[in-house]
Amino acid sequence: MTEAGFRRHAPLLLIAPAAILLFVFILLPYLTIVVMSFRTPGQGAPYGEGYTLANYIRFLSDTFYIGQTLNTLMIGFICTIVCLVLGFPVAWQLARGNSRFRGLAYGIVLSPLLVGIVIRSYGWTILLGNNGVINRTLMNLGIVDRPVGLMYNTLGIVIALSHVFLPFMILPIMNAIQGIDPSLESAARSLGASKATIFRRIILPLAMPGIQAGCILTFVLSLSAYVTPSLIGGSKVKTMAVSVVDALVDTFQWPFGSALALGLAVTGGLIVVAFSLATRMKWKAN
Repeated sequence: MTEAGFRRHAPLLLIAPAAILLFVFILLPYLTIVVMSFRTPGQGAPYGEGYTLANYIRFLSDTFYIGQTLNTLMIGFICTIVCLVLGFPVAWQLARGNSRFRGLAYGIVLSPLLVGIVIRSYGWTILLGNNGVINRTLMNLGIVDRPVGLMYNTLGIVIALSHVFLPFMILPIMNAIQGIDPSLESAARSLGASKATIFRRIILPLAMPGIQAGCILTFVLSLSAYVTPSLIGGSKVKTMAVSVVDALVDTFQWPFGSALALGLAVTGGLIVVAFSLATRMKWKAN
């Protein structure tokens, strides 16, 4: 290749490694799932000959899977709200706190990420079970006379998932708050702005990129979570991720399982795009 040709193709050569990685690790798996979702069910095989829309028609016409999708979205919404409410004060304290224990608090926030999700989920089964720590404590204190239902329901899944994904909400918000110049708040206070006005007009808009990132991460991870819902929800509460694994592994219906997975991915993706556009327009208007 001549020097002129090398210079002309240099930009393409520079982006080639990233493009290859994106294709191999993101696009290729998605394309495989898309193709698989249109295959016909097989007899004694993962899939049969030919292509069909029957998998999507079955998914969209079955009220069981529609209800399961809505339940999965509801769990994702609630986990996101819980993590935001709990995570924002913690992120604020980590970003602005001057305590000597700040490093310890930072380590505590990160500590769940150092433990495998299976171990964390089993830990919650010990806490939330009928003979678990929480129910035993409540009964010993005389607050309740029978175990409170904390396992095998939506409440237990939300509690466990909120704990698992809380760091993914705290860290982006903390980074956003650290980027806010404290002199802006001092200037607003000197002009007579109240704490509520400073929070609403300065802190919240400037922290919105971190809030957006944290909400999207928590919501998407909650939708696709498998281990925690399968252990905490058992066979009574199944999310779409659990049903996808059941279809792929237990019943060996690869085409239908792929259609379920894509249905959940598209639904979650549309909600994320709508959330991003809505919050961007809201704070641009302000």
